Amino acid sequence: MLDIKFVRENPDVVKENIKKKYQDEKLELVDKVIELDKKSRELKANGDNLRSERKKISDEIGMLFKNGKKEEAEMAKSKVTDINNQLVSMEEEEVELNKEIRKIMLTIPNIIDASVPIGKNDTENVEIEKFGDPVVPDYEIPYHADILEKMSGLDKESSGRTSGNGFYYLMGNAARLHSAMLTYARDYMINHGFTYCIPPFMIRSDVVSGVMSFTEMENMMYKIEGEDLYLIGTSEHSMIGRFKDQIIKESDLPINLTSYSPCFRKEVGAHGIEERGIYRVHQFEKQEMVVLCKPEDSMDWYNKMWKLTVDFFRSLEIPVRTLECCSGDLADLKVKSCDVEAWSPRQQKYFEVGSCSTLGDAQARRLGIRTKGENGTYYVHTLNNTVLASPRALIAFLENHYQKDGTITIPEALRPYMGGMSEIKTN
Repeated sequence: MLDIKFVRENPDVVKENIKKKYQDEKLELVDKVIELDKKSRELKANGDNLRSERKKISDEIGMLFKNGKKEEAEMAKSKVTDINNQLVSMEEEEVELNKEIRKIMLTIPNIIDASVPIGKNDTENVEIEKFGDPVVPDYEIPYHADILEKMSGLDKESSGRTSGNGFYYLMGNAARLHSAMLTYARDYMINHGFTYCIPPFMIRSDVVSGVMSFTEMENMMYKIEGEDLYLIGTSEHSMIGRFKDQIIKESDLPINLTSYSPCFRKEVGAHGIEERGIYRVHQFEKQEMVVLCKPEDSMDWYNKMWKLTVDFFRSLEIPVRTLECCSGDLADLKVKSCDVEAWSPRQQKYFEVGSCSTLGDAQARRLGIRTKGENGTYYVHTLNNTVLASPRALIAFLENHYQKDGTITIPEALRPYMGGMSEIKTN
């Protein structure tokens, strides 16, 4: 969420940013919110004048009674009553105006970084760099569901009976491999100086609206019926929410955390839920990283964070690339974002396995997360990045380590988490 003062002083900048995000339907909101803000400030100024007048009259009433001017004192008391009634009405109007202002401000997109490429949607995202050689072997790589079935590792028929489409059972070595990758991701981040955390898997609506846009919320999150609780779509939500309405010591920054959680998503949209495989599902698990820092440090942290994910996948001998998200593909709160994509030798293309984003002070402003230093109090910057999300990472692992004879090799970094196994044999 932008500062209303910034919008008031820079309406053309805000409108140009809206155009860059191809959200022209929001252009009129800028003028509307500026007008509402003007009314709100006028009301406040008038209210302050009335309070000052009330205080002055109230101070006079005692003196009038003391001097025996009872009639004048009663007239003064009547004026105070009139002022009180006016203030009640004005304060109610001011509350409603501020609600409307906040509602609009929550829909106006954050100012994107100057380096973000301009484009309408994800088809116009820009490749930044490749890491590792995207090898296409001289033998066929089966579909990941077929590899898992060869391992006796996937049961979607049973999950269809228990839970419906979009769920799955992982079994045996497939389940072990899935857990091993997550545990390795946890230790990898701890070894890089991040504090490990397991957060709540449900959060209240005021936290939800603080970390994401309304559109994202409707398309992603499951609401608990009869409760003010939502299942998290990523642990970033509850990790950032942990600092809601807090003033953090500047000396404690940066705060760098890594969190494990299951994630739950509706996956509403044209892409739908995958019938047979496990690429797009309602439930998955993730190791995440979250950073709270000073504004001047946020871009450095952004670059450190996506590089950590790249290095993690390379340690698993999986080729990856980074993709710069264009303006139209950025969620409204994001300043800059890039995807990390893993190589699929079966499809001979890359697919998304993680995303790194800096959100400036947008989440902090919504949630009231500030820090206090020598130069006063200000909003922190927040960033988030996927270390590993499985089963997508599991798919990339299976495809890149599947051998001609059907075995799956285990890279050295993961072997301690697989009981020393160097390969998995399939049926």
